[in-house]
Amino acid sequence: QVHLVESGGGLVQAGGSLSLSCAASGRGYAMGWFRQTPGKVREFVATITWNSGSTYYADSVQGRFTISRDNARNTVYLQMNSLKPEDTAVYYCAADFTPGGVVYSAHEYDYWGLGTQVTVSS
Repeated sequence: QVHLVESGGGLVQAGGSLSLSCAASGRGYAMGWFRQTPGKVREFVATITWNSGSTYYADSVQGRFTISRDNARNTVYLQMNSLKPEDTAVYYCAADFTPGGVVYSAHEYDYWGLGTQVTVSS
């Protein structure tokens, strides 16, 4: 069992920045960030592989969000800049323990954190 703990959510005005952290009790192949709003499916945001640090982003956040990792601390970060009201959601980090290609689908991740709320006011 791997435990993931997110932190760093909060309230920010449009155009502002927030940084999320996800501390993992173990390391697999990759980590991802997803977000979800009420009544909608969980949406892919970004992913990073532990070994190579390869990153991939959803089109909606490309150029505004940056995912990074600290292997020594088993921690993944999501730096969110130029935030928009439509970025408002609960943000979840997830761990993928199956080596392979880039994983965009939530159901392919093995472990999940409890989420942290991000609210962007207009």
